[in-house]
Amino acid sequence: MTIMVTGAAGFIGYHCSLNLLKRGETVIGVDNLNPYYDVSLKKARLAQLCSQPTFKFYPSDIADKDAMMDLAVKEPEIRAIIHLAAQAGVRYSLTHPHAYTEANLTGQLNILEMCRHLKNFKHLIYASSSSVYGANTKLPFSIQDPVNEPMSLYAATKRSGELMAYTYSHLFGFAATGLRFFTVYGPWGRPDMSAFIFTKAIIENEEIPVFNRGIMRRNFTYIDDIVKGVIAALDKPPLLLPNSVPHRIYNLGNDRSENLMDFIATLEKIIGKKARLQLLPMQPGDVKETLADITETTQDLGFIPLTNIDQGLLNFVNWYQDFYKVSSAALQHAI
Repeated sequence: MTIMVTGAAGFIGYHCSLNLLKRGETVIGVDNLNPYYDVSLKKARLAQLCSQPTFKFYPSDIADKDAMMDLAVKEPEIRAIIHLAAQAGVRYSLTHPHAYTEANLTGQLNILEMCRHLKNFKHLIYASSSSVYGANTKLPFSIQDPVNEPMSLYAATKRSGELMAYTYSHLFGFAATGLRFFTVYGPWGRPDMSAFIFTKAIIENEEIPVFNRGIMRRNFTYIDDIVKGVIAALDKPPLLLPNSVPHRIYNLGNDRSENLMDFIATLEKIIGKKARLQLLPMQPGDVKETLADITETTQDLGFIPLTNIDQGLLNFVNWYQDFYKVSSAALQHAI
């Protein structure tokens, strides 16, 4: 089957593409390689994908309507799209709001239009976020909960994307599945995420910014578990039944949360040195705690996250030290 993956050079997109290629699928990768974070990391991921004979790459921007429609003409055999390209990050949305409307709203619309016009198209899987739960105080976060109080523009665009997908699924009858990701981490991760920020700072003896003075909990979810959930969703599209819309939403995260200070302590133990902490107040747009209710995800998709934080962070640190060539001597010098 021919599957398009947007954001293929991104963290989750790279891992999903690699998994699909290994199981024999043809993957059409799309990514604009924007400089939100280190482009060399994106290119390194992409180089591994491009070495596979059944991978084809288009350096295109999902916000470019003409480019997306041209792609639909060039690749008419696309039967499913895993749409992961987006402008991510709660804090960045405070200073670069238009990046979010372009990627997460206009980009979402262009992908939905592609789905509508591809003749053999069957299923859209698209990335949402746990951020849509916003000001909700009830834990764990359930897909049954109201999501009407976003705390950031990023969250608002992600919730808007869900509503847009529902509408297109209703109007044009194709299956669509939204996945609300909860704090994904692991090898090849994004430099703006906590595992990467903290590991780099500890190794380089720099201060770690710790918001709300560390009184926070996050639903950290390892990348391999996330990929299994995405692929499970791909393989089980919602059915088009009378008087229903073939659209669904799932939480994709752990059913347990981690104390932020424990997370840092685990990294300290793995790396072998203490962190220097800069305790700061709560950042605007952030929430104190996230925790996923994955009841429906487990029942429908068989999703069970298996990787604990100790193993997941060990895998990440090992990758980081290998990719950035951090030697034992360099660690000793940093200490």
